[in-house]
Amino acid sequence: MALYEHVFIARQDLSNAQAEGLIEHFGQVLTDNGGSVKDHEYWGLKTMAYKINKNRKGHYAFLRSDSPSPAVQEMERLMRLHDDVMRVMTIKVDAHEEGPSAVLQAKNAKDERGRSRDRGDRPERSERPRRD
Repeated sequence: MALYEHVFIARQDLSNAQAEGLIEHFGQVLTDNGGSVKDHEYWGLKTMAYKINKNRKGHYAFLRSDSPSPAVQEMERLMRLHDDVMRVMTIKVDAHEEGPSAVLQAKNAKDERGRSRDRGDRPERSERPRRD
């Protein structure tokens, strides 16, 4: 079997739970056809560079799979027929990278930067030394 990475964009008017349900649904399609999902990530609701079907945003999802070609073709066929899926991209890779994807790493780094500001690392305004 071959290793694949799949990214798809779902409509913006879905809830987060519905978008994650799509990940589970299409992962099940792969397993039913002899493949396996190694990892999946929900990247969240993101603004797109251009409108697709009158949508400015979309729910992004990422799957890593080890599947035969017919299983991937069936999943892509069902994604194209599904009304909630706007775009699909599948890439055949030589090996899966360990750990989270680059998108999730960037999101986590951004969250960490935001938390450091909220933790109160800086002294209160009255405690800061005055410049005279």
